Amino acid sequence: MNLALLEAELRRDEGVRYVPYLDTAKPPKHTVGVGHNLDVSPLPAGWTFPLTDAQVNQLLARDISTSVAKLDANLAWWRQLDEVRQRVVANMVFNMGIGNAALGTGLLGFKNALAAMQRGSYAIAAAAMLNSQWAKQVGARATRLANAMEHGVMPVVA
Repeated sequence: MNLALLEAELRRDEGVRYVPYLDTAKPPKHTVGVGHNLDVSPLPAGWTFPLTDAQVNQLLARDISTSVAKLDANLAWWRQLDEVRQRVVANMVFNMGIGNAALGTGLLGFKNALAAMQRGSYAIAAAAMLNSQWAKQVGARATRLANAMEHGVMPVVA
């Protein structure tokens, strides 16, 4: 997977913040950098605000690595998807976490979409993505990711 493209897409979708803010999640969470959840993963000792570009980049690289590891541990088949669809799945888990299938939370809560992705039914996966509370919350991001899932093409980040 092209990590540079994923980073650019996450910067577009999450934005970049050098000081903490309270995001719109339910419940709200304290966020900084590129969607870094401070409530789950506090900053390393000694870091202060505003963050530097290097610190934002370090957090982002670590958060991407953590997201990919969770995908590998829970959905080993995701690596068989093409490049664009891998980035869609990585973007989704970065945004909402891996979650829990039994509780219907996070990416694992997308049972129908994930089953459709695994069997290559990308139009069905895209429709399931859009038919979710997540899609209502993230709006254009969900539309863009669902289109990329269905067609295998991701718009270029400006």
